[in-house]
Amino acid sequence: MLAICCLSLLIVGLDNTIVNVALPAMSHDLHTAVSGLQWIMDAYTLVLASLLMLSGSMADRLGRRRVFQVGLAVFGVGSLLCSLASSVGLLVGFRAVQAVGGSMLNPVALSIITHTFTDRRERARAMGVWAAIIGVSMALGPIVGGVLVSSAGWRSIFWVNIPVAAAAIALTARFVPESRAPRARRFDPAGQVLVIALFAASTFAIIEGPGSGWGSAKIVIAFALAAVSACGLLAWERRPKEPLIDLRFFASLPFSGATVVAACAFASLGGFLFLNTLYLQETRGMSPLNAGLHTLPMAVLTIIVAPISGRIVATRGPRIPLLAGGLGITASAAMLAGLTDHTSYALLAPAYVLFGAGFGVLNAPISNAAVSGMPVAQAGVAGGIASTSRQIGQALGVAIVGALAGAATGASTHLDIAHASHPGWWVILGCGIAITAIGLAITTPAAHATAAHVAKTLLGEDDAS
Repeated sequence: MLAICCLSLLIVGLDNTIVNVALPAMSHDLHTAVSGLQWIMDAYTLVLASLLMLSGSMADRLGRRRVFQVGLAVFGVGSLLCSLASSVGLLVGFRAVQAVGGSMLNPVALSIITHTFTDRRERARAMGVWAAIIGVSMALGPIVGGVLVSSAGWRSIFWVNIPVAAAAIALTARFVPESRAPRARRFDPAGQVLVIALFAASTFAIIEGPGSGWGSAKIVIAFALAAVSACGLLAWERRPKEPLIDLRFFASLPFSGATVVAACAFASLGGFLFLNTLYLQETRGMSPLNAGLHTLPMAVLTIIVAPISGRIVATRGPRIPLLAGGLGITASAAMLAGLTDHTSYALLAPAYVLFGAGFGVLNAPISNAAVSGMPVAQAGVAGGIASTSRQIGQALGVAIVGALAGAATGASTHLDIAHASHPGWWVILGCGIAITAIGLAITTPAAHATAAHVAKTLLGEDDAS
């Protein structure tokens, strides 16, 4: 079951890294500027983030195996449609279809893992394996994507998802038993609409701001809609007996801190992949495959350190991995903040290694903190919140660093990214500093006491995971 759950994470992560490799080819073929590339990435992550919590709740109610299989099927169909897209608009739309299926995969898989591994140490080790798959997808994505884009064009990158999704559907039917929450949560349509409005408006404003002008009417309206949606969400979610987002979860400092760390870590990853891919292919003139091979040290380090981090979390707690992750990302971004057209690979390689190691150690403590102390019966909801924070972080990372780079390149389809990327690397550096500070704050005895109090409030000490 762990292998099948990891397979779903693999195709989602592989799709993400492969699409990054193909961005320059899409830019030339579809004649789009930086903002178009941002939408190709963020249409997926935005829809995914908007639906993750709903999907987790649906899985608890309708059956985790059933929802998991439906998600695999929709993801496969969406991938096929993406390969047929003839314009940026169609590709963005079909990426949204992919995301509808993707939203049913990772939170449900995380819920299945939580129910399978009930022992705290076993669960932490399983989370280490789970986190290592992210590194595997990052390692395979640039290479597989580079080969496919170079030999068969960017459309072929979506073909690989179809047989993998089909195999995962069959394996799930054979090996994963059906499970539901003893008492599933009610749907919260008002909360869901507010979440979608918040994510969509804020992402639209950030991506379109540089081109339209930050003071233009549509950007001001978008930011205002995001602010109203955020306030409305906070007010509304206190009213239903079973809200989409149970705000009581966030009284646990480890849980709320883990969601912020996840957002910062994946904002760093999204920004790193976006900037580095464009830099290596557009500025340095590398082929997709050559660019992927140059970035391989980052992915290899993620694969190596992720299971080690899981064992450290199981035996010594999350503090060491959190601090190591924050410092690694900070150091990597500091080295890349002065990027030029001719920066030596002797500088790039250590920066890639540091980023890969820093990002790799973070996933196990994030995943473990997201479900520890939360009610087992609602693991789908807890997993959905954890996965949402990852996707929101990645969407914002691409939106923010892309907006900063786009402000420098304008509407040109020629992306001279070296100097335009400098502000983006400083943003990533700031994320690393934030991860370090939060890692210190949420691993104190006082922080652990808040988690125990939340667990007791929700279900009582005997029922808390």
